[in-house]
Amino acid sequence: MAYLQAPKKAGLPRDVFKWLQSLDLSFFPKNVRRDFSNGYLVAEVFSWYFPRDFDMCFYDRGASLAAKQSNWSLIEKFLLKQNISLSKELINGTIHCKPGAAELLVQEVYSILTNRRIQTIQQGEQGFTDKTYQEQLPMVARATASMSIKSNLSSTEVIAEPNIITNQHKVLTIIQRHLEQRKAERTQDPSLLAAAGSIGEHHEYFDKVEDPK
Repeated sequence: MAYLQAPKKAGLPRDVFKWLQSLDLSFFPKNVRRDFSNGYLVAEVFSWYFPRDFDMCFYDRGASLAAKQSNWSLIEKFLLKQNISLSKELINGTIHCKPGAAELLVQEVYSILTNRRIQTIQQGEQGFTDKTYQEQLPMVARATASMSIKSNLSSTEVIAEPNIITNQHKVLTIIQRHLEQRKAERTQDPSLLAAAGSIGEHHEYFDKVEDPK
């Protein structure tokens, strides 16, 4: 088997990457966030250790929210049966392609199945936001409030949780975090003229949350 190069920005430690290679999966994840999102590869990984519990014929390779929910529902039933703990927040973050979620989930699965702990395991933010990525950018290149909402609240997340009030609260939280970050930037560099805006200026996003079509 040809030895593949680690995908750029995969966010996976070398030991985990080599472990995935050793499993001879049906396809190798080139984009960790995208390729683990629907749960198919996660189920395939578990099938190497629990072949009687995972019939891959029942798992969908599709990228739709319905396919993701179906696959993960089967995986979660198995986890419950085996008394294996995998954070629901981590699973949801992976489903909705949250920054860092899939990487953390794969590392957790590695630790569970190999009984090895990764010294450099990513801690990440519990909310799985793009904050770390944004902080690495020049200030002029960082996201606006509208871009922050699009980056941190996916359409699948809105569809999966259709409660309007819940999603409006998520939008408010994202905007507030964005405003606080901008305020901190201006404190560090008073010459910045970037407008902070206000929560009221972003009311149009509430309409989008109410109708995510």
